[in-house]
Amino acid sequence: MDLGLKDRVYIVTGATRGLGNATARVLADDGARVIVTGRDGERAEAAAAELGPGAVGLAADNADPASAQRLVDAAHERFGRLDGILISVGGPAPGFVADNTDEQWQSAFESVFLGAVRLARAAAAVLGEGGVIGFVLSGSVYEPIAGLTISNGLRPGLAGFAKSLADELGPRGIRVVGVLPARIDTDRARELDARSGDAEASRAAHEALIPLRRYGTPEEFGRAAAFLLSPAASYLTGIMLPVDGGSRHGF
Repeated sequence: MDLGLKDRVYIVTGATRGLGNATARVLADDGARVIVTGRDGERAEAAAAELGPGAVGLAADNADPASAQRLVDAAHERFGRLDGILISVGGPAPGFVADNTDEQWQSAFESVFLGAVRLARAAAAVLGEGGVIGFVLSGSVYEPIAGLTISNGLRPGLAGFAKSLADELGPRGIRVVGVLPARIDTDRARELDARSGDAEASRAAHEALIPLRRYGTPEEFGRAAAFLLSPAASYLTGIMLPVDGGSRHGF
């Protein structure tokens, strides 16, 4: 199936590795032009170079209030248009209620929540009919994940913002979607397994709870996210799509 991505322009934040990078790769492979961002400019440029001539790497910190408008402006300067954005950010810091400091909460709020709001707002101001805003969220939107208290507090709120935004932008023909990864085989998942003291046992225990009995791959996540961002998903908005091997067991 042709997703209709050829020559469309997307910003993908947090895309030097992991889920953002996997999505940017699928978009680029299907003919889209992509602005890849990361806090380290050299890594962003290297990631873009791997994606081919239709990709540009830029240094950007989602927590920086100036980043949102700068990225939207860059899309128009480099490619003359913007068709969508996928807002992804690493972290936040793991830990339980007693572990996390005020500073960690504040830092995560600035990057995970407020940074995403700014990026979505800046994109919404310039997107036309057929545009799309995507958020990489988490299965914690539906139920908390042990040891990820900050994420459990912020991601559901961001999902609520995304659903409100979908209602507001729908009349303009702009879609808003969320992608909810669970155990995807990334550095983040491996870090969380290692925190248990026995990474292999932790992974085995989690896999036993997944109906497909394995962690997902970044490529599987990337394909699902790219579909939601594409014109092929033109009648999908306001949805939160779990990419979790069936872990949620619900509709």
